[in-house]
Amino acid sequence: MLVSNNSWVPPKYFILNGIPGLERVHVWISVPFCTMYIISLLGNLGLVYLIHHEESLHHPMYFFLAMLSLVDLFTCTTTLPNALCIFWFNLKEINFSACLVQMFFVHGFTGVESGVLMLMALDRYVAICYPLRYATILTNSIIAKAGLVTFLRGALLMIPFPFLVKRLPFCQSNIISHTYCDHMSVVKLSCSSIKVNVIYGLMVALLIGVFDICCISVSYTMILRAVVSLSSADARQKAFSTCTAHISAIIVTYVPAFFTFFTHRFGGHTIPSSLHIIVANLYLLLPPTLNPIVYGVKTKQIRDNVIKLFQGEKGASTRDN
Repeated sequence: MLVSNNSWVPPKYFILNGIPGLERVHVWISVPFCTMYIISLLGNLGLVYLIHHEESLHHPMYFFLAMLSLVDLFTCTTTLPNALCIFWFNLKEINFSACLVQMFFVHGFTGVESGVLMLMALDRYVAICYPLRYATILTNSIIAKAGLVTFLRGALLMIPFPFLVKRLPFCQSNIISHTYCDHMSVVKLSCSSIKVNVIYGLMVALLIGVFDICCISVSYTMILRAVVSLSSADARQKAFSTCTAHISAIIVTYVPAFFTFFTHRFGGHTIPSSLHIIVANLYLLLPPTLNPIVYGVKTKQIRDNVIKLFQGEKGASTRDN
């Protein structure tokens, strides 16, 4: 917004326009989104409770999984309630400051999630390549420090984003074609150069995304070499089976993340905006929805403890009756 003496003031609010071109079916789109959100809440809360409640799950792998579940919960909760308000009640206005706060938390939690996936890959590397030293290397203290560093990395690298946006002049439209305040969607509304924002965004992507993927790739390369060298086919299968859930989580997280990242910067005119926004929402919603299901199905210890927990509650209710 332009004021006197060529100075600028930020807009009071933005309009989140939802999914452009699909406004007439917003209510129908909200049904799978809401269903997935409920599943993610129940699944991740249940997983965190199970890991906290069952002493047999008090091991590094499950502590990292609890971290991932908590991050997933916060990630989808920063955007989905707002998106549902747009779909159901046409509540599209968002205060400028609230938009910046949402932007910080969305990108911050996704950065932390990437870091936790990297820590989980290192956990599998230590478990398979150094099984006898696993408990001494990944102590509770080391796990806590690794989690704290991952959280601080995500938070500190994302703090500049709101300030970089706040300095920009917005002299044209205040309508954001999205369901939440994504950094690139907001800065594209500016009527000045956004070169600094783009460069810093690429730098953060390198420091978080590329670094984490490199660490994950190196970890699994070492794991593959260790597993292939095992003489027993059963031992190889067992070692691979401990990694399948984590590999699924990596695919579910990074595939839509890369699609969103590259379409924002290189595919804006070739890919429909509606498809881009749907994938951007799935990027934040799919991992929280699928991770508890995948780990529940693929991890025997979690599956057994879930059955044990339900059988215990069933037995208690039978005795009460």
